[in-house]
Amino acid sequence: MDISSIRKDYTLKSLDISDINKDPFKQFKTWLEEAVESQVLEVNAMTLSTVGLDGNPNGRVVLLKDLDYGFVFFTNYSSEKGQELANNPKASLTFFWAELERQVRVTGKVEKISEAESDEYFFSRPQGSQIGAWTSPQSKKISSREVLDENQEAVEERFKSEKMIRPPHWGGYRVIPSKIEFWQGRPSRLHDRILFERTESGSWIISRLAP
Repeated sequence: MDISSIRKDYTLKSLDISDINKDPFKQFKTWLEEAVESQVLEVNAMTLSTVGLDGNPNGRVVLLKDLDYGFVFFTNYSSEKGQELANNPKASLTFFWAELERQVRVTGKVEKISEAESDEYFFSRPQGSQIGAWTSPQSKKISSREVLDENQEAVEERFKSEKMIRPPHWGGYRVIPSKIEFWQGRPSRLHDRILFERTESGSWIISRLAP
């Protein structure tokens, strides 16, 4: 296979500062709604990039679960990403909607959401997902798949007689952006890139970037 020969020319849409919503959250919601309508696969999937404890970048795909003044996702606080965010509470998010030839990049600080917010989402999840949050020692090395099976069996047995509660090690984070970039694919790799940068006063400066 000649990987270098793989290419696609983007021709669907364009993006201009004069057309973009001056509120980046509203612009993101518009693009997200259009992605949903276009039946994009895993439309709320995003690559979460953190700084590893060894100083190296570390990325993985997680799911966006809420959008208010930040981008909210949920995970195990004791996981690799949880430890990395405790050490350095900054992250970036990357959304890629290939069907629309669009990408959104978000950079900012990260905070834990409130316990009440984490409880609300946890109890909205299917029972199997609730049990899974208790079952998996996320990111830890385990000897075999049987470890998970045994943990799951123990958790299911426990909550036959106890009321389900949210694990104290599981909950949500909010990425509060300082930068949001909207990328629209264009022909000949001359893509449209519109950058929002938050000022100290909370307003946004909008710029066009060279592709």
